[in-house]
Amino acid sequence: MASATATARADRPDGREPDEERVRRPLFRFGGSRLGGFILALNLLSLLILFGGALLLNEWSKGLVGARQESLTVQAELLANVLREEGVTRGEPTPELDPIRASLWLTDRFIPAGQRVRLYDINGLLLVDSYQVTEAIGGRPLPDAHSAGSPTDDGAAAKLVSERRIARADSELAAEVSAALEGAPQATLRRNESGDRVVSVSIPVRHVRQVLGVLTVESGDVDEILSAQRRALVPFALVALGVNLVASLLLHLFVARPIMRLSAAADQVKLQRARAISLPDLEDRKDEIGDLARSLESMTDTLSTRMDAIERFAADVSHEIKNPLTSIRSALETLPLVKTDAHREKLTALLQQDVRRLDRLITDISNASRLDAELSRDRPRPITLNQLLTDIVGVYDTTAKPGDIPVLLQAPETPLRVMGRDGPLGQVFRNLIDNARSFSPSGGAVRVSLEETADDLPVRVRVEDQGPGIPPENLETVFERFYTSRPQGAKFGSNSGLGLSIVRQIVEAHGGRVHAENQMQDGRVVGARFEILFPAVGRRA
Repeated sequence: MASATATARADRPDGREPDEERVRRPLFRFGGSRLGGFILALNLLSLLILFGGALLLNEWSKGLVGARQESLTVQAELLANVLREEGVTRGEPTPELDPIRASLWLTDRFIPAGQRVRLYDINGLLLVDSYQVTEAIGGRPLPDAHSAGSPTDDGAAAKLVSERRIARADSELAAEVSAALEGAPQATLRRNESGDRVVSVSIPVRHVRQVLGVLTVESGDVDEILSAQRRALVPFALVALGVNLVASLLLHLFVARPIMRLSAAADQVKLQRARAISLPDLEDRKDEIGDLARSLESMTDTLSTRMDAIERFAADVSHEIKNPLTSIRSALETLPLVKTDAHREKLTALLQQDVRRLDRLITDISNASRLDAELSRDRPRPITLNQLLTDIVGVYDTTAKPGDIPVLLQAPETPLRVMGRDGPLGQVFRNLIDNARSFSPSGGAVRVSLEETADDLPVRVRVEDQGPGIPPENLETVFERFYTSRPQGAKFGSNSGLGLSIVRQIVEAHGGRVHAENQMQDGRVVGARFEILFPAVGRRA
């Protein structure tokens, strides 16, 4: 028995087509998408740098303020101890504070620059202010003089704002002093009379255990600390900005520009200046842009192949239709010249044969042109081939005429199911049976068998005839469109040459394979056999 010619492509050692590898996606992707992960990582990096710097500086500022408050607390306690040792607190006969002696110790010699110390009595009244007993003359530069005729500032409004600021500062300081008079040291961050933020510490001044007043120490360098923090934040912001700019540039280079190139290539196809998209540098990429480029190339290649097939099909149809038309025209031109009834009947029979052939050809062309639409429109479902073949063979039995070739079915009792569409599958079996009957000699039979195998495609259907067989060199070409080579003496005009082409197209659309072979007995051909293999339900080819 000659070896069967499989219809599956064998261009690759593993039997897979190039397009099958192209649709495979890498298993390992960052976040499910390599390009999406790349974009997300770049944007998160810039934000993390910015937020990390902000959080770091925020903690740093809190630490500086806390350290400053601790330093002022130690300084205030030390100063309070000095005041007690130097007799500022007196306990006979009534404990009280000596503001004269206190003012001697709250001068510039003992108070660091930039700090202010105030001493309050038990009633919260100010006794000594280091700014009032200082030997330094404070002040700030005067603003530039206004030019002649320029409007003057609204002094009343400025005075009102100053008064409100001073009142607020006095209120906050009074609250701090009042809390310290209760006996607990206070540390706050508030604003002074000038509106500047200051770190302030207030501790009770005691004589033995009795609270005689409050010593308040404040430092006005908070704004300088915060300004330093803002300046320190600038490098983080600049780095974040740089990362965002680089990310934007990379997104433009690796995303925007390739998509623009793909769009331009698609426009070239649309304007018919190209049949397919081919951008090798993009197809080699391992991200979604590469997937898109490969998909577009595959799609346009498929469309180009389909267009070429349509063009060839149209040319073949034109050629095949011209043959019977030429014969009909020749017979019609000859008919008026025929003088005998026998010749006239012969020409009439020839005309009827050509008309039947033309009708069969047009019908098969119509079926072939609608095949793709039917396959895409119908949803596959489990089909029991036992029942389908029984119904088809039953139709041949009930419509058989005397002298017709019988069709015999051999099928197992176990149901064999495949995923498919009953209409196209029925057309496959009818085409094969009709083809086998057209080649079978008088008195012969067509045998149809269904069985399960251990192959990767386990469901097998065979259609066998007892005709002259197929030339070995034509075992594959019989599935080409408009293949009509027939043995000498065979009935002409009963086939369009599209039946077996339609069979292969439908079988491959169902994930199966079909091939032709000759039946051999004692070294001679005893008929042709067409074998179809289908995947079973729940299994893939």
